[in-house]
Amino acid sequence: MGAPDTDGTGHRARLRQRLLDDGEGLLDHELVEYLLALAIPRRDTKPLAKALLHEFGGIGGLLTADAAAIARVPGMGDTSVAALKIAHAAAIRLLRGEVAARPLLANWQALLDYLRADMAHHAIERVRVLHLNSRNMLIRDELMSEGSVDEAALYVREVIRRAIDLGSAAIILVHNHPSGDPSPSRADIDLTRNIAEAGKRLGIVVHDHIIIGTEGHSSLRSMGLI
Repeated sequence: MGAPDTDGTGHRARLRQRLLDDGEGLLDHELVEYLLALAIPRRDTKPLAKALLHEFGGIGGLLTADAAAIARVPGMGDTSVAALKIAHAAAIRLLRGEVAARPLLANWQALLDYLRADMAHHAIERVRVLHLNSRNMLIRDELMSEGSVDEAALYVREVIRRAIDLGSAAIILVHNHPSGDPSPSRADIDLTRNIAEAGKRLGIVVHDHIIIGTEGHSSLRSMGLI
């Protein structure tokens, strides 16, 4: 008679087989549990996985959380934090590949999926500018600032100067609202219009300003605000 399954190896083997058979069938806590098991092989990681999901409000919030914040959860060390962050990095790399493969205006849903995965759960506001060539292919995706648009973290001249440096034919502005509500503020609208006006004089088109939140996204272009 075999030794009893005292260390969870049987459960872990079943979890691994389910992952290999049909990974989509795993629950969020089971995905996190198995990731952690790779980093902490001799521990039951289910309670830690559930604690992490509760702390960060779900798998999206967990994977996109700052590494230092994850490390503050009891039971997490550098290796287990890295296991979670590599999963997020791989997902972002996959989604970014979809975005880069085709003209953005013909690949809008892929762009939104990429931006939501990368930005929706950030605890601070980040402003990015997507630079496009004359065929609307992505040539650069740059983080311009961290902070609040209301605090003038992004300046019109900085955006236009960078677009000139890169030879951009068009740009898409993107930022997240940590509150979760993607509704544009007055500052968002004013900034977008100022950049669009400055770009127009130099032949640089502002296609859109997309605001990302956990509750969805807003497009200032589709809202008729630019």
